[in-house]
Amino acid sequence: MLFEKQLILTDGRMKTLILMRHAKSSWKHPEIKDHERGLNKRGKKDAPRMGKLLVDNELIPQRILTSTAVRSRMTVEAVVEVMNYSGEVSYLDSLYMAEPDIYLELLSLMPDDLERILVIGHNPGLEGLLQILSGRVESLSTASVAFLSLPIKSWKDIRLHENPAELVALWTPHDMKDEKAEKDAKEEKETKEIKEKEAKAKEEKEKEEKAKEAKAAKDAKVHKSAKRKSTAKK
Repeated sequence: MLFEKQLILTDGRMKTLILMRHAKSSWKHPEIKDHERGLNKRGKKDAPRMGKLLVDNELIPQRILTSTAVRSRMTVEAVVEVMNYSGEVSYLDSLYMAEPDIYLELLSLMPDDLERILVIGHNPGLEGLLQILSGRVESLSTASVAFLSLPIKSWKDIRLHENPAELVALWTPHDMKDEKAEKDAKEEKETKEIKEKEAKAKEEKEKEEKAKEAKAAKDAKVHKSAKRKSTAKK
């Protein structure tokens, strides 16, 4: 699901904020503390898939802020690897189960030479932040990515809320699976059509060759008959 690139303004009049909830975590070992829970099998697949989505949409951030929870760390590691990201990643204890005000405070301290920031965190704080900034109530399932365009020149102005941010796009791993299924179905259809055309062309060629053989046999028979008649007259 790609957005129109003209939606992005890079002249300093707007900032881009990308909110991503950590990928699906594992509850396999209930004795493990919440902070130490890692990703499950689905989460390990979804995280890099969403990282590729950021690459495909030219949304590679200049800075990443993430919770120190293991599930967030594993998410950011997968995303960073797919993006081939070499920028700074800030692991912050304060973002673990943070309220919206904490996110806003940290973002307001970001240097203004940064135009695009990715934040990886937790619900319900992340959904609350999205609502405060955009005025929209949206659900952020695990590994969801929200792309926000902020009408501010400086990050310190993010706390003013004078003008709502534009929620340009909201993607979920389910969306990506649907797209993959559609792409696979399209490729399967195209492959089937190609095979059908090839089979039809082969069938027509075989018919043409059989027709030629039949004509050649008929011509040979006529020639042979004519030759016998000629011999008989002599």
